Amino acid sequence: MDRTEFIIVTTLVLFATFLMGWLASWLVHRVSQVTHENMDDLDHMAQALHEAEESRDQAIAYLHQREAELTNRLSQSEAELRAAMEGLRDARAEAEDLRAYVERISAD
Repeated sequence: MDRTEFIIVTTLVLFATFLMGWLASWLVHRVSQVTHENMDDLDHMAQALHEAEESRDQAIAYLHQREAELTNRLSQSEAELRAAMEGLRDARAEAEDLRAYVERISAD
């Protein structure tokens, strides 16, 4: 292989490498290109996600409000129960006192 053949072979190899690089670059650009339809789909998905997040936030706020209401009701019910139990205890004590009084009077 003389000098001229070596230069021609080297030139062909470099040109083939250049063509392969250009083709690879073109394919990557073509595949990664975003179309108008894709952008519309992305906008639609972003809007749907935003609406879902707003719905979630509203649901969380409602749950917190409902939990506060139920906690308030529970504490009121517990207070009423304590008052009723104290009233029942007082009524039982009074009934026991009256029984003792009636037994004492009937024994005399």
